[in-house]
Amino acid sequence: MRRWFLAAAALGAAVFAADRALPPDLSRLTAGVEVLDGQGRTLSVLPAPGGTWRLPTAAADVPPHLLAMLVAAEDRRFRWHPGVDPVALARAAMQWVRAGRVVSGGSTLTMQAARLLEPRPRTLRSKLIEIARALQLEARFTKDEILGIWLTLAPQGGNLEGLRAGSLAWFGRPPAQLDAAEAALLVALARRPEALRPDRHPEAARRARDAVLLARAAGAGAVNADERAVALAEPVPARRLPMPRLAPHLAREVSRAAPPGARIATTLDRDLQRAAERLAEEALRGLPDRAAMALVVADAATREIRALVGGSFGVESRAGMLDLTRAIRSPGSAQKPFLYAMAFEAGVARPDTVVSDIALRFGSYAPENFAREFTGRVTAADALRQSLNLPAVALLQELGALRYAAALKAAGSPPRLPPGAEPSLPLALGGAGTTLRELVALHAVLGDAGRAAPLTALPGPPAPRTEVLVPHAAAAVAGILVQPFPGGGPEGVAWKTGTSWGGRDAWALGLDQRHVAGVWVGRPDGTPIPGLTGRAAALPVLARTFALLPAAPRQPLHIRPAAQPFAEAADRLRLLFPMPGAVLAEGAGPVTLRATGGRRPLTFLVDGAPLAHERARREAAWTPPGPGFYRITVLDADGVAARSELRVR
Repeated sequence: MRRWFLAAAALGAAVFAADRALPPDLSRLTAGVEVLDGQGRTLSVLPAPGGTWRLPTAAADVPPHLLAMLVAAEDRRFRWHPGVDPVALARAAMQWVRAGRVVSGGSTLTMQAARLLEPRPRTLRSKLIEIARALQLEARFTKDEILGIWLTLAPQGGNLEGLRAGSLAWFGRPPAQLDAAEAALLVALARRPEALRPDRHPEAARRARDAVLLARAAGAGAVNADERAVALAEPVPARRLPMPRLAPHLAREVSRAAPPGARIATTLDRDLQRAAERLAEEALRGLPDRAAMALVVADAATREIRALVGGSFGVESRAGMLDLTRAIRSPGSAQKPFLYAMAFEAGVARPDTVVSDIALRFGSYAPENFAREFTGRVTAADALRQSLNLPAVALLQELGALRYAAALKAAGSPPRLPPGAEPSLPLALGGAGTTLRELVALHAVLGDAGRAAPLTALPGPPAPRTEVLVPHAAAAVAGILVQPFPGGGPEGVAWKTGTSWGGRDAWALGLDQRHVAGVWVGRPDGTPIPGLTGRAAALPVLARTFALLPAAPRQPLHIRPAAQPFAEAADRLRLLFPMPGAVLAEGAGPVTLRATGGRRPLTFLVDGAPLAHERARREAAWTPPGPGFYRITVLDADGVAARSELRVR
């Protein structure tokens, strides 16, 4: 007895050592990536290395009737045997002897999984290896995990592997939604994937499917008589469907750092994404050659992206591999709402302030309106609606270009300037680069009480909000921009267009109570499109985009009562220049320190020393004596102070 025990122990140790020394090769389980929308629906899939469409498929991913058919058709005693079914092997051996050829292989599902993991020629030696590997798999994995290996690797015709890939390619939906006939076809297809491809051999595919339904599934109780009758009457698919490829630019973006086989959840809405892509495709038909379009829709409160069209994916003439929502382009007048909100907050102007739209030079800078005409005296609200250039430049001169640039950066839309360039007055008219995603996030500030946050396409905790505008200023600008779409469209949308110099970029941005959206049109290489404007090319697409959105409370974004809040903003003592972190070049000459609010007379101090100036005015001239850091302070008549630090280098 002791010898038997020692022998058994030695055999067990040898088996254990062999198992550890020669573990099953699981490398073929390397799978592609699946990108999902916010409801868990498939948006896009990316193939596994080598171009094979293989996606992880667990037993829980397929309907119970599919598993019942599979077990009934391939391995009735799957749940009970240790990986090898002696009865099935004996029957196969007897059939081989009688017929002189292989009639059935006697392979269990576990042995099939071993063969799918390590494909080999169909020989007796290979069969013995499969038996050993099957025993290994049973020792290492649960029955459902072994089913997952089979479901992930089972051939489905062509470069399709696994029932998830097969289900998407043949039926256009995930395996959990397959009916009995569809499930039976995929089970049958795994046996002879090329000979039973329904697009090439429809009659053979139908017969194989029906055999699973009649001879196997019925006996296993997978389907009842009524379900079987309906399933037998269904046609087989006539063609292979393209794999899901919605939001392809975003899918590539979020999958770059993902491990093989990952399922990545996003915040997109599949139905809205499909509609947005169709809308962009239709709109491009009316645009010149090589023109492209990008579109973003986001939730105004959470900043979660609901739809993103990065361009015409794969269309070489339109630079379709580039994600144009990230391309740095000139915004034209599309940033003016933020400039006006800053001016309202600073007390430089109010919506009803009368401003002048007349020919004017700002040093050597002489801006013009887009139509090369001037309107004369208009309110600030009308100047913003009409996108007049002179009033915007005048407001920026009052605010200070450095301060405006710093505020844009704080809001998540940093102006990209040429190397060595400093912010200047052309910023008011789009004289620096930004992206569509950043512009959409910037416009969301107007509907979120002046709070900034970046857009996101991945679910998770909301990003921290940064207050960049007082709520009343943000709401006032949003209210000004609520106006009907020229060609008709939803009501209650605040919108603004922009066109960059030379017709290179056309923009339209909008927001309502629930969503914020943006459209860009142009050529990816930056060449002009004659006659291109935001109003003509991008705004109609924006109107149609808002018409696609789910029903929302369409009450307008009204201007809130402004007299008291804006009076308070104007009364608060603040330095307009320098803004925090301002940097000047040495030798730049005298600079003008500016303040707003407070009760005059004002006193300006540099490092505690007062400057000589007209104390009734809100500005003072100062020439930096050299490089270094300087503390600028302004005091009003009540002793209230505002401070900032300036660096000269």
